Amino acid sequence: MSDTPYSIDLDSIRGAFPPGMEAPPLLLDFAGWLKGRPWGSVGCFSLQGQFSDQAPIVDGSPLRDRFSLFMRLPDGSAVGGWYGAGLDRDNPPIVGLGSEGDYELLAPSLDGLLAKLTSQQFDNAWSDLKPHDEVECQTVELAQWLTGRLGRDMAASDDDPSELPDFRGFMERWSRGREDYWANHRLMAELGWRLAAHLPKGKNAWDKTHFEVAIVGKQYEARVLSRGPQPFEEAASIESLLRDLREEMRRAQPELGLWYAMKFDLYADGRVMPNFEYDVRPTIEGEPAKLSEAQADLARAPRPERWVPKWLAES
Repeated sequence: MSDTPYSIDLDSIRGAFPPGMEAPPLLLDFAGWLKGRPWGSVGCFSLQGQFSDQAPIVDGSPLRDRFSLFMRLPDGSAVGGWYGAGLDRDNPPIVGLGSEGDYELLAPSLDGLLAKLTSQQFDNAWSDLKPHDEVECQTVELAQWLTGRLGRDMAASDDDPSELPDFRGFMERWSRGREDYWANHRLMAELGWRLAAHLPKGKNAWDKTHFEVAIVGKQYEARVLSRGPQPFEEAASIESLLRDLREEMRRAQPELGLWYAMKFDLYADGRVMPNFEYDVRPTIEGEPAKLSEAQADLARAPRPERWVPKWLAES
């Protein structure tokens, strides 16, 4: 393990910041300091950008411009800046999005997060931010570098919780709100009604049937996941419904563009809970979706440059 260096992807980090905002010099300098050092020597993470879509958030794609997620932990948790209402967009608080639903404000700022790394002030859900037991610790070296970089001593302080915004409350309200939104959405209700033949056979409230959909331009495919993806009888009849949903979502948040893939779960009570993919190039009838069709979608629903996926931007 000690021979494995930290994984660092600066391109993805730069792309993870909201359009019009750049990765701060301190974060890029920290990546330079970390490069080549043994993984686990100041914490168990990779420096890697991602959108809120892929983070542990219920229906996270509408929150892309609220986060700059630049750190990923081994369990899938994400760490980054949060741009909430009334917060400093130039120096936002740093939050953790836990894979088990642990939402926590980790530090009031980026330099505060780095200071906490030096003093190993993390526990419980965030213990991956502490050095690994089997690797030589380098938090003293990080503290020296940070002091030199900032021109002042960065002893991590115990911030007054009453002065920090309520991140956990924000995330819990978001999760409840999105679950209610989709549970009561007219197109989701109709989708559940049309797919009633596929209601899960189990009696538990959490039993569900999985579906996946791809729409790229004129191309379309829907599958039910039953011992692998399978065609199903109602696929053709729900296409117009799904295209209507896609257009409605584009009108609601035009900067996101059009999604290319969607996964959804049909629960025993008929509820449908969706998850949308704006960046993946889906497979349709065994072949990658046609670039010409994806380009037509992009022309019709343009996105900020950094939100255009690489496979499409380079075509």
